[in-house]
Amino acid sequence: MQNDKGLFIVIEGIDGTGKSSQARLLGAALSQAGYEVLVERQPSDGPHGKKLRESMQTGRFEPEQELALFLEDRRQHLRDVISPALAAGKVVILDRYYFSNMAYQGAIGFDVEVIRKSNEAFAPEPDILFVLDLTVDQALERIGKRGEATNEFETRDSLAFCRKTFLSLQNEPYCFIIDASPELMNIHKTLYKLSLNRLPKN
Repeated sequence: MQNDKGLFIVIEGIDGTGKSSQARLLGAALSQAGYEVLVERQPSDGPHGKKLRESMQTGRFEPEQELALFLEDRRQHLRDVISPALAAGKVVILDRYYFSNMAYQGAIGFDVEVIRKSNEAFAPEPDILFVLDLTVDQALERIGKRGEATNEFETRDSLAFCRKTFLSLQNEPYCFIIDASPELMNIHKTLYKLSLNRLPKN
């Protein structure tokens, strides 16, 4: 795809909704349809993002330091990876964005709107935001089936707060709330169709 501006797609939702799987499927399908696609995630694979990912295994930073690292990681990721790709006319699909900070850091006591304003001072709104939605019970069941120990963000109260935060975005013009309970490929077809509606025909 060669146009003046690419398409910025973000996939969000509480843990267990299948964001990463849907990002990969959508990226593969759009590539096959002839679009230039970049699939990324946040925290990114840059130096700040690697620190954040490692801390999830070795011991988390203090909350204020962790949030500051998220912001630095996002600034660098936008500057070095996402903005150049969009300027080149590519489709960028991002697994988690600042909406996750609003939800998850909000769940531990930070002001959601302050987090949003801090990010939107430099981070562009997406062209499309897909919020994959499950009930907390459904999400916990899926997390349990992965056979992993739950972390502090995967408690019932935390997930309920995060889900409420994500659903609060439903009136944004770029937001689509997607039921994440159907079969994987059915959800993929919905995301693919909605994405194609925003893309020029190849």
